[in-house]
Amino acid sequence: MAEKTYEEAMTRLDEIIDLLENNEASLDESLDLYKEGVSLAAFCDQKLKDVDQEVTKIFEENQLKDYLGDDDE
Repeated sequence: MAEKTYEEAMTRLDEIIDLLENNEASLDESLDLYKEGVSLAAFCDQKLKDVDQEVTKIFEENQLKDYLGDDDE
């Protein structure tokens, strides 16, 4: 899968879900769509985990100090 943004992947995943729920694909196409959907879901899950780790790291390193305000003020 070519590198997509989280938003692009979610949009495509929604399209796949609609196609599968509405029986708009043959059996073979449905299987291919299912495989693509599983891959997109894993991609989105990993993106969310990466962002969560980054936010946690920023918070733990106290890089939000300016945003939260200094105790000296």
